[in-house]
Amino acid sequence: MSGAPLSLLPQARDELVTLDPFYPIVDSADWVRRLVGVGARLIQLRMKDKDEATIAAEARVALKICRDAGATLVINDHWRVAIDVGAPWAHLGQGDLDQGADVGAIRRAGLKLGLSTHDDAELARALALKPDYVALGPIYPTVLKAMAFAPQGLERVGEWKKRVGALPLVAIGGLNLERAKACLTAGADVVSVVTDIALNPDPEARAREWIAATRSP
Repeated sequence: MSGAPLSLLPQARDELVTLDPFYPIVDSADWVRRLVGVGARLIQLRMKDKDEATIAAEARVALKICRDAGATLVINDHWRVAIDVGAPWAHLGQGDLDQGADVGAIRRAGLKLGLSTHDDAELARALALKPDYVALGPIYPTVLKAMAFAPQGLERVGEWKKRVGALPLVAIGGLNLERAKACLTAGADVVSVVTDIALNPDPEARAREWIAATRSP
């Protein structure tokens, strides 16, 4: 980590988590069931444009599926829901922080926390909050949503890893299997995927390919 600005170095932590390198993001408990069923161990539930009651109901089902399978569920954005249902993780974007997400409440409830970053200022902000992982994106152009930031590229992955040190780094955005391998080689610890699995004609088979590739020695 030599050369990294002190302001961008993570503060001392009692414990760093170890995360499975395959990190799919899905929008329903049914998708959680399908991917956990083929071996996913770390999965994010991200539901947009739904009311909190609907999200909470899906989250409870997804959480039971994950607990029964020994997998880890991450709730995106809806940190109150994550606390209420007893999820082990929440993931927040910079917009959530801007809107007053209560990181203290998340921590007091015992949840671990992942944070999205896109530039130096956001990384400094994230690290000051002592997250359990940092996500960087979009690494490549993505069709999932409109992004205010240009693709980061593999060089930025390596740069971010030097800055976060032992803290897990998640690469996200426009990943297919070959791009995911390149991200891991560049320094990412975890690769996150949405459309390369969700839009595949055989999502379960594609997930198995990701698992085999990302968990290879």
